[in-house]
Amino acid sequence: MDFTKLIHARYSCRSYRPDPVPEEMVQKVLEAAAAAPTAVNRQPFRILVIGTKGREAELGRIYGREWFLQPPLVLCICVEREAAWRRKQDEKSYGDVDAAIAFDHLILAATELGLGTCWIAAFDPAAAREVLALPDGVEPLAFTPLGFAADTLGPKKRKGLEEIVRRERW
Repeated sequence: MDFTKLIHARYSCRSYRPDPVPEEMVQKVLEAAAAAPTAVNRQPFRILVIGTKGREAELGRIYGREWFLQPPLVLCICVEREAAWRRKQDEKSYGDVDAAIAFDHLILAATELGLGTCWIAAFDPAAAREVLALPDGVEPLAFTPLGFAADTLGPKKRKGLEEIVRRERW
């Protein structure tokens, strides 16, 4: 798919079919995440691939929307805090940035393959840590369901460039 069409085709899917996602497709979206650029190539993220069947109650503790559990898979991207590069001048950690870039690559790859996703940040981090048995130093950053959409792209509302772009100075 042409990149411009791809970025406009991506949307936050909130209705999924229960059809299984072929493993080849899962591998492609994971490979897209692994190919993402990260600060000093540290790749301080890890991706959990979680089957939803039979885990509805515990996954529902993480994010309580019914559509979150409709597809066969949910993905979680986590940051290994100590592995992240830090800017020397102010110790700013780039772990969240690196993981977000990787997750965006993953989501765009899923879109190209005809899969639906929805970036979820409004989850319960304590429940996620417990349900996913995350070790100390590993933080869940975002989730997405991964499956075939049962809905379609609606109109997107975005700010115009005149609102979001500045040139030279603020």
